[in-house]
Amino acid sequence: MRTLTVVSVLVGGALGGLAVPARAQDDAPACPLHAAHQAAAQAGTAGHHEQVDQRHDDATGVAHMDSVHHFDLGPRGGSIRLEVTDPADTGGRDRIRTHLGLIAAEFAQGRFDLPMMIHDQTPPGVETMRRLKSAIRYRYSALPRGGRVEISTDNAEARQAIHDFLRFQIDEHRTGDPHDPPAR
Repeated sequence: MRTLTVVSVLVGGALGGLAVPARAQDDAPACPLHAAHQAAAQAGTAGHHEQVDQRHDDATGVAHMDSVHHFDLGPRGGSIRLEVTDPADTGGRDRIRTHLGLIAAEFAQGRFDLPMMIHDQTPPGVETMRRLKSAIRYRYSALPRGGRVEISTDNAEARQAIHDFLRFQIDEHRTGDPHDPPAR
């Protein structure tokens, strides 16, 4: 719309002062997709996070509103925790356990298809984690309300990649977890 407004003003000036009214931004839009463009612009990051949440819900089988994610950075790597909020939700707990067991096995093979699908992009650190997969260990363990995948390495480059990956997850899932490992 701004382009049309500028063009209208320029055309008006080029016609020797002939009054050509510029379209007010609140007027009815000429573009049939105007509402969709406006909604997309207003949604911005919020729309992205909603899509991430929806894809995550589909992948895990547990609604993000019924679970809590944590991504913890540690001196040797970090961990991914996912748990149901209701201890009586044993079905959700079991789906989380299946999901995280799969994640640990896939990551160990250098396969990060699921996070790439959930986030609609390749998360930071993934390429290095693939390249150095033999230097990284993934250990799944069940928790009372879900599970955890511990990610560890003795390789400094791999550790940095793990931290980059986990920081991205913290931001994407809006967990509020610390971006730095605890001080030793």
